[in-house]
Amino acid sequence: MKFPPASDIRRIRISMDITQTQLANRSGISQSTIAKIERGKISASYETVVALFETLESMNRDIGRGLTAKDVCSPAVVSIQSTETIHDASELMRSTGYSQLPVLSGEVPVGNISERGIFELLNSGQTMDDLSMLPVSKVMGESYPVVSDTTPVSTIAGMMNSCNAVLVSSKGKIVGMITNADMLKLI
Repeated sequence: MKFPPASDIRRIRISMDITQTQLANRSGISQSTIAKIERGKISASYETVVALFETLESMNRDIGRGLTAKDVCSPAVVSIQSTETIHDASELMRSTGYSQLPVLSGEVPVGNISERGIFELLNSGQTMDDLSMLPVSKVMGESYPVVSDTTPVSTIAGMMNSCNAVLVSSKGKIVGMITNADMLKLI
């Protein structure tokens, strides 16, 4: 098995939402040693690094063991059509409490819009008046990945390192959405 550099231990641990104490309990390596390795204060032995990465991999496999996307997804997908305005998206996010929305064209996912994306546009010099009437399609980001409702949660956990949400489909129709918050409920 090839391991990433020891400096990645912290990044991987945090992406899995695992504390140093949890990793210490599972690996048999003290929490203070893990803290020193993560801060670069000590150079860990090969055996210690191997033990930490093997433990992280084992913990990743254990997340949601036996569960599928259908078991953990939020079935009520709040989305917005690509032809609606940024103002409409902002109002929908505010009224539902969601900070990100999938963007659809009919029933097909074509992108995403988030509070962060809107604020980035404002910070780049756009005014609220300029943005409010623009169609979502002009400013949306990439579409969230779509997985089958039978996809194992362990696979989705790995995907969540590189995306904020995953859409769940059954027979070609979007039936749910999984966010980081949904995954954290499993811990």
